[in-house]
Amino acid sequence: MHSPARILIVDDNEANRDIIRARLSAHGYDLMQAADGEEALAQARGHLPDLILLDVMMPKIDGIEVCRRLKADPDLPFMPIILVTAKADTRDVVAGLEAGADEYLTKPIDHTALVARVKSVLRLKALHDQVAEQAAELAAWNRTLKERVDRQVAEIERMGRLKRFLSPQIAGLVLADGQERLLESHRRDVTVVFCDLRGFTGFAEVAEPEEVMAVLGAYHESLGAFIHKYEGTLAHFAGDGAMVLFNDPVPCADPCERAARMAVDVRREVSSLVGEWRQFGHDLGFGVGIAHGYATLGCIGFEGRQDYSAVGTVVNLAARLCSAAESGQILVDSRVRVAIDSLADTDPAGDIALKGMRRRVSAFLLQGLRN
Repeated sequence: MHSPARILIVDDNEANRDIIRARLSAHGYDLMQAADGEEALAQARGHLPDLILLDVMMPKIDGIEVCRRLKADPDLPFMPIILVTAKADTRDVVAGLEAGADEYLTKPIDHTALVARVKSVLRLKALHDQVAEQAAELAAWNRTLKERVDRQVAEIERMGRLKRFLSPQIAGLVLADGQERLLESHRRDVTVVFCDLRGFTGFAEVAEPEEVMAVLGAYHESLGAFIHKYEGTLAHFAGDGAMVLFNDPVPCADPCERAARMAVDVRREVSSLVGEWRQFGHDLGFGVGIAHGYATLGCIGFEGRQDYSAVGTVVNLAARLCSAAESGQILVDSRVRVAIDSLADTDPAGDIALKGMRRRVSAFLLQGLRN
């Protein structure tokens, strides 16, 4: 609720002050009085009235000088002044307006004119204060603009860095919670997916560079869409090969299931691409390897260029399974098979001797997923 407008009535004649006070009191204004120019200056500076009704002819300091001093004071807010004069001389009115007065009334004061002028000038005061408040808010906004722009740019850069290896959903979660510490080095059980195109090296040797780029573009777009769909973490993307992590940096309850579903969807999508590529004479295929186990994870790289990756036997196992998979095959290790047993159809692929592995590894072919 707004407080009533404060009006200062200035006149050396007490009867005149009482008349004005009586006429305005019915309108609910907060009324103050001053008997001369010096008192008027003190009251105006001490109480900052919303309007001053100022008599011109007064001892000590006349109304025009009071008006001039108040309007010249840069420390005072806008205080509209209505000069009240017994003189009908135009020069007196002009002098008052030149001193900064906003309106004038002549004595004897007409009641209707007094009320109308007061309301009009108070509306002017309200509009002026509103504009001043908005200007102050704008100035404050401008003072903090650079800081806010810098903060938003930093946020965008952080999001850009995170999206290099995280799905948009996970990147947004990490930024929203301020949990970039999740990207620091740590150990966790993860599901690792490796996939690549079969025959790509030979294809790249004979194909035109534009053809190679077109094939990679279509392949990457298909693979990236499903990485995002299943909220995987892209740890490595180079040429025709990709490494995707599940259960890190943000844990999930079903990493093996997500990995299997992503692999099946990508296989189906890339199979369609393989058919299109063959029409242009490109003999390409697609293979996937999936393993589950413990790894050490975190950011690796150098200043200005970092990737999020995993190190450990499970990573090597997934990579070797991918290398051993024939075109169209998804090879998984025994841990993944057990985790997806209730929803997937798998067949034993035997104990496979994998490059770099001392022991043979039991592998399984992921044929498909049940509804």
